[in-house]
Amino acid sequence: MFGSGPKPLALTMGEPAGIGPDLILQLYAKRESLDLPPFVVFGHRGLLAARARRLGLDFDIVEVTAVYVPAGFADALPVVSMDGEVADTPAEPDPNVAPIVIGSIANAVRAIRHGHLRGLVTAPIHKATLYGAGFEYPGHTEFLAALAAEDDTIPRPVMMLAHDDLRVVPLTVHIPLADVPDAVNQELILETVRIVDADLRNRFAIARPRIAISGLNPHAGEDGTIGREEIEVISPALEILRADGLDVSGPHPADTIFYPPHWRRYDVVVAMYHDQALIPIKTLAFDAGVNVTLGLPFVRTSPDHGTAFALAGKGEASTNSMLAAIRLADAIS
Repeated sequence: MFGSGPKPLALTMGEPAGIGPDLILQLYAKRESLDLPPFVVFGHRGLLAARARRLGLDFDIVEVTAVYVPAGFADALPVVSMDGEVADTPAEPDPNVAPIVIGSIANAVRAIRHGHLRGLVTAPIHKATLYGAGFEYPGHTEFLAALAAEDDTIPRPVMMLAHDDLRVVPLTVHIPLADVPDAVNQELILETVRIVDADLRNRFAIARPRIAISGLNPHAGEDGTIGREEIEVISPALEILRADGLDVSGPHPADTIFYPPHWRRYDVVVAMYHDQALIPIKTLAFDAGVNVTLGLPFVRTSPDHGTAFALAGKGEASTNSMLAAIRLADAIS
């Protein structure tokens, strides 16, 4: 396809009214200076061409299939284009284009699973727009897991945020804080940590991942005086994992584990809930973190931000996170 090197990555365009198209186009315009790995975009060629004109970018955009690219990556941006019409209306999402957004994701996964392409990098989607078109999944990740199902078995995806050597995993993700204590159970801890351990070994080439586990309560419960979850749920789960040969430690107080000399002793920190995990990495790497989905049969990364409608079509959005997502997908796929 692109010579004798590795297969190209697959990038999805994401929400057409958001910054996903902008980021892809802006990065492609600097492909030589950034030494980008080759990729194929799944989206809509007409929209990408219109957005490129809006941004003042001048390069060829060619329609391809996942298995046949007539020009080299250095010569033209290759796009597997979905059928339909998509207007270039930044910040104005159109429910009518939802099937194109959904189809681009499904087709990208299909191309990877058939062996034509390798890792997947997804631009942000706007879930509210997709719901109006009958999208039945809580989010992007759950849709990818369904697409990865084999023999009616859906893999369990695990979200990891990464920046350089800092990797964090929230045990519970998009649920109300009031629901977290009931959601933190032994089964969830065991399943999540095993998936994290396996993917750090297989994808990141870490022979024996060092995994730190945070506590749920202040000071990790302080010996049961500020909550019993650490004693009754978390610690027993960690004992089982250690017996299985995993290098896990904790539960650590969440207010000290992210002190740099502490987290640098570990390859990943598994925290109990969304903000406990994401506040540290967003503080250190607000526009450069990468969302990595573990537990899938293929590599998936994405920038750690949303559609940013207010910046769409203006060329003002930072490309740092998308660039980091492309580089990480290239490194681990």
